[in-house]
Amino acid sequence: MMAVQRLALFDLDNTLVNLDEAFRTWAAEFADGYGLGREGVDRLIALDQEGYPHREVFFGKVRERFALSETADELWSRYRKRMPYLVRCRPEVMEGLARLRAAGWKVAIVTNGTADNQLGKLQRTGLAEAVDAYALSGLEGIRKPDVGLFEIAARRCGMGLSGGGWMVGDHPVKDIGGGRAAGLRTVWVHRGARLEQEHEADHVVTDVLQAMEVLHGERWSSRGDL
Repeated sequence: MMAVQRLALFDLDNTLVNLDEAFRTWAAEFADGYGLGREGVDRLIALDQEGYPHREVFFGKVRERFALSETADELWSRYRKRMPYLVRCRPEVMEGLARLRAAGWKVAIVTNGTADNQLGKLQRTGLAEAVDAYALSGLEGIRKPDVGLFEIAARRCGMGLSGGGWMVGDHPVKDIGGGRAAGLRTVWVHRGARLEQEHEADHVVTDVLQAMEVLHGERWSSRGDL
């Protein structure tokens, strides 16, 4: 097996943090604030699961469904301000990142999303200090699966994509397809989604902690080749 440099790139939402759990908490708060009841919570979750590509569209649907007076932009802005306070990163995930770095890996986060929302999540959870670097689409103007976002993350770790590395994420196109296009090996954190397109990952796991163990296994196989 050809050795690759110890570069580990991680997605944020539903990889390092449980966005779905945070969204359910937000939906309950939102429904309570507007007196929408349990049916309102269920409808918000159903709308989210329909998979609108951008939150602007989602909040346009929310506004229409519940006949709200605020604009979609106002609703979306409030959501972005609130979400960083609702997402959590498990202590064992933080410990896993520290263990990777202690073993000589450079670790970065590569995530799509608005700058205020994603940066807020990184800062509130402590992930901003738990990694060597991060590349946010809202700050860089490039979105996964564009290889450019992976290049920025690698460069901020003092590396280049030509040396290889790993991408870990839950999205088959943005993370796995994008990672492969960037010349990286990939670990897909499978959360029940169907793999609709051929973006074969090198490994498939159900939790990011398992992905970290895959990387530690790679550490030993690579060391003898370096």
